[in-house]
Amino acid sequence: MSVPDETFTVTHRPHAEGPYVLEVAGELDHHTAPLLTEAVNEAPFGPYGVVLDLSGLTFCDSSGITVFVTAHRRSREKGSQLSLAGVAPAQMRVLRMVGLDEVFTFHAGVEDAFRAARPPS
Repeated sequence: MSVPDETFTVTHRPHAEGPYVLEVAGELDHHTAPLLTEAVNEAPFGPYGVVLDLSGLTFCDSSGITVFVTAHRRSREKGSQLSLAGVAPAQMRVLRMVGLDEVFTFHAGVEDAFRAARPPS
């Protein structure tokens, strides 16, 4: 399933033996943030967690960062994990500046996130 916008998409990529992936592409701003929020709310935060694949993200404002924080809170409430994969260097600098590099788990890409995924003991 894909949630389209002219400048933004979220593609659900379920996986039976690994994290549930939400592939995010385009511009994440106050207009498109509700689409990602909806996708996060629909995502099954299970034993392998959820990965936000941000490798296709071209822009992210504070609304997008708020969605990431909300997704992190949801994962904690569900006893699951949230990882961010494929974060661009410019976006990573912003996340570091606001201290979110201490909150999120980062992976170079989705394959790295799959290798690191472990069901909770």
